[in-house]
Amino acid sequence: MGPIKGVLKEELDNSLHLQKDYERELSKLPKGSLVKKRIKGHEYYYVVMRDNGKVKFIYKGQASKEDLEKYGKAKIFRAKYRKLLSQVKRQVKFLRSSLRGKESI
Repeated sequence: MGPIKGVLKEELDNSLHLQKDYERELSKLPKGSLVKKRIKGHEYYYVVMRDNGKVKFIYKGQASKEDLEKYGKAKIFRAKYRKLLSQVKRQVKFLRSSLRGKESI
């Protein structure tokens, strides 16, 4: 294996490790998003999530400040980790295709 292939292999290993880390962090976040609905002048909160391809609304009632903060932060972190995960998946795909290529003299 040439020196470039060694570097690519090492980078692939690092990228795969990052991918696992991002997926683990995403799984730690609470499922769904908190949405507010106004019904007859009163505000009610629901957790919206997908379950087997279907959107489900789970009634939460009056949400506490802690719930609002928790789901607000989760939304930000989920977007961040999904973006990073997408980037690292593209990088893994590129590195794997580069390592599969024919070695020229």
